[in-house]
Amino acid sequence: MEQNKRTTMFLHFLIGLSWFTSGSAATEAKPGCPEACGNVKIPYPFGVGSKCSIHPSYSIDCNSSYELYRPFISATNLQVMSISQTEMRISSQAAVRCYGDLTTNNKIKMDLSRTPYTFSDTKNKFYGIGCNTMSVIFGNLDFIGCCASYCGTNKSIQEDESCSGIGCCHTSIPKGLKLFETKLTAVYNQTDMLSFGNYCMHGFMAEQENYKFSVSDLQYDKFNDKIKGVPVVLDWAIGENQTCLEAQKNLTAFACKDRTTCYNVNNSSGYRCSCIRGYEGNPYLTNGCQDVNECKDNRCVWSCKNTPGSYKCSCPKGAYGDGKIDGTGCIQNDEELPTMKVALGVSLGFLCSLLGISCLYFSLKKRKLVKLKEKFFLQNGGLLLKQQISSSHEGSVESAKIFTANELKLATNNYDESRILGKGGFGTVYKGILPDKRIVAIKKSKHVDESQMEQFINEFVILTQVNHRNVVKLLGCCLETEVPLLVYEYISNGNLSEHIHNISRMSSISWEDRLRIAAETAGALAYLHSAASIPVIHRDVKSANILLDGNYTAKVADFGASRLVPLDQTQITTLVQGTLGYLDPEYLHTSHLTQKSDVYSFGVVLVELLTGKKPLSFTRSEEDRSLATYFIVSVKENRLFQLLEPEIANEGKTEQIIAFSELAKRCLNLKGEKRPTMKEVAMELEGLRRLEMHPWAQHRNTDSISLLSETQDSCYVELTSYTGNASGRYSTEVFPR
Repeated sequence: MEQNKRTTMFLHFLIGLSWFTSGSAATEAKPGCPEACGNVKIPYPFGVGSKCSIHPSYSIDCNSSYELYRPFISATNLQVMSISQTEMRISSQAAVRCYGDLTTNNKIKMDLSRTPYTFSDTKNKFYGIGCNTMSVIFGNLDFIGCCASYCGTNKSIQEDESCSGIGCCHTSIPKGLKLFETKLTAVYNQTDMLSFGNYCMHGFMAEQENYKFSVSDLQYDKFNDKIKGVPVVLDWAIGENQTCLEAQKNLTAFACKDRTTCYNVNNSSGYRCSCIRGYEGNPYLTNGCQDVNECKDNRCVWSCKNTPGSYKCSCPKGAYGDGKIDGTGCIQNDEELPTMKVALGVSLGFLCSLLGISCLYFSLKKRKLVKLKEKFFLQNGGLLLKQQISSSHEGSVESAKIFTANELKLATNNYDESRILGKGGFGTVYKGILPDKRIVAIKKSKHVDESQMEQFINEFVILTQVNHRNVVKLLGCCLETEVPLLVYEYISNGNLSEHIHNISRMSSISWEDRLRIAAETAGALAYLHSAASIPVIHRDVKSANILLDGNYTAKVADFGASRLVPLDQTQITTLVQGTLGYLDPEYLHTSHLTQKSDVYSFGVVLVELLTGKKPLSFTRSEEDRSLATYFIVSVKENRLFQLLEPEIANEGKTEQIIAFSELAKRCLNLKGEKRPTMKEVAMELEGLRRLEMHPWAQHRNTDSISLLSETQDSCYVELTSYTGNASGRYSTEVFPR
């Protein structure tokens, strides 16, 4: 056994020696340690075995059980595909659920909790593959996200690698994720999926640039072969829970060696090192950063001498200057020989030629940029929008402005990260300051379907005509970029969800304010449904999309999912999308979108205002259920007042709370036709605000709350089930668009 061990270590040494002698300028591994395992380089601070790494948590096991040696992270047994100075790529693992086979691994777990690695939030995505499939990911940071994919037959899936929700869906992951589990759930009956052959569902994390969806991924064998070559990207850092400033206090343990600089890591706690300017190599090894020979790059006009970390130019005898090509160069004295002047003239002529070529290049580049802006303007419906504005007689449309790309770039300081107000599944919202000092919110979408561009222009025109004090005002747009940018009025006090779910703000909104916010929101939705020139269905009503200004006045926002409804129609059929916990069950199962879908979602918001609980709360039973289900069951069991926040129970009148709860229960009816209209909801809420007791409540026996537990017309269907922590945060990108 000991002989085999010595033989293996000798082979490792030969592999590392071969890397060193094949042309590498300086060793990347710790002296005396192998530099590679198989065809994967192992640079320090990592190493094959704990003695060759900076810490046991950076140790790599080189497994000799395969034809070609393979490296694995010692602490997790995850296979390593490559290591760079900032990232590590490991092989992906997938949860699998196959039709008719209950033995497949429906769940998968990847745990980096006790390692210096973190899943990259910028390069990885969580994917779900399957038909009529819900794919769920949950992990540390109280994070839960999911996506759903649908399809009819294998002919309905296009080979466009887009992963747009037909056969394939994806969602983002947060910063700092070190542990996740996945679970797969069939939304509908899977028997009609037999046309796909050996049909399976898959849930997995992968590097976005390296995974491209294809129809064959629905078959287990082909997907299993494909996923082996798709990596997951990990960010790594030194000195977990330490910043550079803290780590430098203990120079003995400080990882950065001579001629290096230290910088903090964004995705997790810790720091990394890099060689200072003029040096290159491994910053974690003693003398690992070696001087760069800048003279190889021809930076001098005449003569170049390399110096540690820099270089020095010199001019020929009789000339003066710094000798640098990008500096003053070498200037010849007047008394020099004519041949020297000719040489100098040739050099200057050459420089002038370069300058002329550069000017021509930048001129062509600027012209190309102008043409590109014109292309985007036409592609995004600019001519159609101008035509709509010129032909409209509505003053509100004329007041909407078409901004230039440069105006919004300046307003956001070139879209600086410090200006980000929020991120969602469809884009990022930035805070902008216009030249007239107005503060605005600028929404930058991730993508726009070109086939829906005419509808986008129509929606833009309609929303500029919306003039309601409780609807966020759309000020204009920019069409010169690849995707349109929307400019809204800026609302300063965050959203309703932050106020009622943030522990530090739990008691910041009184019962009177909650009742007023509910009435204002209902009034705005009623206006969109019945008073706008063309009815608008919001389709994503939730507390996070109800903004609050400095006076806590409600402002309905985020019309990215909204749909216009022709006056001669009561419903439209569309791809299901919305936010889990707020989604209308009837809309989910039929794909028929109506105004009553907004009523259901608003009913969930009413329950949030009453209870302070999140839309996906958990019951005492083993199965997890939505807040709507929990509310209906609790009311039926006469446990309404056990759900209320203590402040609400103390502030609100019993009759008011009962009437408010009854209204919420009616909004949550599973049958859309039995729900009230949003106009009726708004009128009842206004009545509750103005009267000490709502008129219909005068005929009720206020000593008995059991009347609220009337049986629903049909059983309340749980949309899905999860496992996790009741304080979890949920992904806004539940159903891809």
